[in-house]
Formats: sequence, C-alpha cells, structure tokens
Amino acid sequence: MSDDDDFMQDSGDEEYDFEYEDADDDESGDVGVENKYYNAKQIKADNPEEAIDEFLGMPALEEEKGDWGFKGLKQAIKLEFKLGRYQDAVEHYRELLTYVKSAVTRNYSEKSINNMLDFIEKGSDDDTAYQCMEDFYSLTLQSFQNTNNERLWLKTNIKLARLWLERKEYGQLSKKVRELHRACQREDGSDDPSKGTYLLELYALEIQMYAETKNNKRLKALYQRALRVRSAVPHPKIMGIIRECGGKMHMSEENWEEAQSDFFESFRNYDEAGSMQRIQVLKYLVLTTMLMKSDINPFDSQETKPYRTDPRISAMTDLVDAFQRDDIHAYEDILSKHPDVLADPFIAENIDEVSRNMRTKAVLKLIAPYTRFTLTFISKHIKISVPEVQDILSFLILDKKLNAKIDQENGTVTVESTSDVERLRALQEWSSSLRALWRTVLEDGEGFKVDESPQLHGVASSPYYPSGYGAEEMPAGLRTAGSRARGGWKGRAAGKVRPGGGV
Repeated sequence: MSDDDDFMQDSGDEEYDFEYEDADDDESGDVGVENKYYNAKQIKADNPEEAIDEFLGMPALEEEKGDWGFKGLKQAIKLEFKLGRYQDAVEHYRELLTYVKSAVTRNYSEKSINNMLDFIEKGSDDDTAYQCMEDFYSLTLQSFQNTNNERLWLKTNIKLARLWLERKEYGQLSKKVRELHRACQREDGSDDPSKGTYLLELYALEIQMYAETKNNKRLKALYQRALRVRSAVPHPKIMGIIRECGGKMHMSEENWEEAQSDFFESFRNYDEAGSMQRIQVLKYLVLTTMLMKSDINPFDSQETKPYRTDPRISAMTDLVDAFQRDDIHAYEDILSKHPDVLADPFIAENIDEVSRNMRTKAVLKLIAPYTRFTLTFISKHIKISVPEVQDILSFLILDKKLNAKIDQENGTVTVESTSDVERLRALQEWSSSLRALWRTVLEDGEGFKVDESPQLHGVASSPYYPSGYGAEEMPAGLRTAGSRARGGWKGRAAGKVRPGGGV
C-alpha cells in the first residue's frame, strides 16, 4: 500500500496523492529509506509511537530534502494528531512546509497540503484540536504568502473561514470573507469570472452565517447573487448548502412553494456529492410539503423514491402519510414516539404550523354534527389541552370558518348556524311573490275577484292561493311546514344533550 493510499483511507479524499506517490515510488532508488518507510507503516497500527520515531528519522537519511522525507513527515504528523500530540504535529508541519518550495513539485505539494488540511479538519473534535487546526492554516498562509500560488492561498483561507463559521466566530469570519472577496475581484471592483468557483464557496459561507444569525435581508441578497454566478462549476455540496439556506429563507417568509423547490434542489446536490446532509434536507422537503397542504407525496419522485423506506426518514414518511389522511391521532402518536424528529431546531420551529393545521381540521371534523359542546369534549377527543382548544376555536371564529360563541366561564361553545334563518326567509319571499301574483291576476284583471269567490276562502292558505293570514291562521298543512322550520331552529338552539359532551 502506498503512502497516500493509506492517507486516502484516513481522510477520505486522497486520490490525487495516490497517483503522484505511485510515480515517486517507482522512481526512487534509495532502497534503504524506502524500506524504512514501509516498515514504519507496518507497525503504525500496533505501535504508533515507534512508527512516529521511524518516520521522523527518514529526513536525516537523505542528503538533500526529497520525496521520502516529505512522506515520512506527513505520516508522522497524522499519527501525532491522532494521538493528541498537537504541539508536535504543528512543529513537524512547519518543517514539512519547507519541502514545498524545492523538494517536491508544486502540484504534488499543493494537493498534499490540501489533503493534510482536510485530514486535520475532519479529525478536530475539541477546542485543543481546533486550535491546532487554526495553527496549521496560519502556517500554510505564511508559507505561501510570498509565492504566486494564489489557488492554495484561497483554498486555505476558505478552510480557515469555514472553521470560524463552525465555531460561530462571526466577527473574524466577516473580516476574512471581505478579504477573500477582494481577492476574487478585478481591478474595477467587479467579480472575476475566472474565480467563480471560489466566489460561490464564499457566498455559501456568508449565506450560512446570515442564516444562523437570522439576517434575512442580507441572506436574500447574497442568495440571489450566488444563483447569478454562471462562470463556475462548483462542487455539488456548495450548491446544496446555498439551496438549503435559500429554502430556509423562503420558509421564514412562508413562501412554501419556493422553499419546496430549493429543498428539492439542495437534496439533489447533496445526493450527488454523497453528503449525509441529504437526509436532513429530505426531512425539510417533507415538512414543506405538509405546510403547502399538498396531496402529492414527496417520495413519488425518481430522486427521492429510494429513500421512502430508509429508517432514518421513516418517521417523516409516516408523518406525511398521517397528514394527508387527516389522521390526527396517528400524527400525534408519531411525534410522541419519535422525539428525534424535533431534535432539529429548524423542524421544531416549523412543525407547529403543521400541527396547528392538523388540529384545526380535526376540530372542524369533530364538531360538525353539534350545535353545542364543551371545550373538554374537544380536548378529550383530540388529545390537546383546553387552552389550545380555545385558541383553535377562536382562530376559526375570527377566520369566519365557524359561527359560534365561546362561554369561557362554563367552558361551552354554542354554534349559531344561519341555515334555518335563511330557509325561513326564502319561504317568506316565496309567499310574498305568490300573493303579488294572485292580486295581479284576480283583482286587476277582468277575471274573478276575491270577495266574489267564497269557495276560495277555504283554501286561502294553499300554496297556490295564499292570503294575508298570519302564521296562527294558516291551515294545518302550511302551518305545520312553517312551524317545522321555526321549530327546527328553536329546537337546535335550545340544544339536546348528546353522548360525549356534544348537543
């Protein structure tokens, strides 16, 4: 196994060094140094301390600084960092940087340094390791400050800016980003198209910073500028970050459709990059689908379908299924059994709106048959608190989706339906129209008059021969119909108790 074949296993991104070191291995004629190097690699897993001593002894075996000394130092630095010997790692990294000016080729040194920094970044999990990583970045920048290797200078600065973002050191991050923006501009102050890839990385860092600090105004401006960059072929992970932050921005504005589009694009980019963040963004996509009140299942698309049965996403899959079926009990049960769903602050912040929609629909469905019920009746069936029930009913009343009054003292609600009133009004208008027609035909024309037709008095209340009689004087048939209408309204207004608290 070559030096960087092993390095690739450690850092996950070392394919470039592997190619270069294969060639170096073939060209090396110093068998003694080469054997020492591979012997040290064989014992580093079981005896890392002894392996470090072996690797550090390699530079002294070369008359001039060369490839094997460079390789030995790289291996020693990695082991020292793993063992927590951060100060030793920093000192030997300082020595390693002296090789890049003459002992190894520019491309090889650049890729090796980049991979080394990636390795250190991935292995930093405490404050001491972070400080060591910052020292690595500072040494790298000092080493290349007076060289023409602008590409490595930009890459290292971006890594340093990413470190400050992770540590939420926004003041230092802002200064560094401004410095990098100037480096990516032409003399007239416009963006340099040849550095479009670096510009997008800078935009991604800034967008993340403004998303975390809730500065939506700056976030929106940068998001739109980032989408206008056409001169770059960025890593899909960078576009995944930009689109994810854009989706969150649209969510804060309750622009659900734009948010859904951005989260879908973010998922696609993360998926292409092989980033685990795709799972979290897929959860955001499901959340947005529910906020849109859409009947389209987000897992029906070709890109998301393979994740339908993924155990990491199963809770959200079940949640959207319960939402689309209006099954409030299944919905609440999933949330209670999967507290990890709410572990993400963004989901926890936005799921309340989904829950409110679900509970509102459940309340409307439950009270549909009743004209009078208690708040505890709703609370018991929906399994939410009485204050929340009152809050939902108040919202429905204000939104004119429910015509009712809440008696807070007694904890009751009376629905004031207007359906019977409208029905009675329609009957009165119909009766008045028929009366007018009767007068026109029988009194104003040459036909019969009312007093000349005594046989009509017996049917004065007929629908075909209405008279001016009051409701009390109507014949039984018509009075029954009218009284049924009035009686139905009064009967319901009085309310008869139904099982379960409704009336």
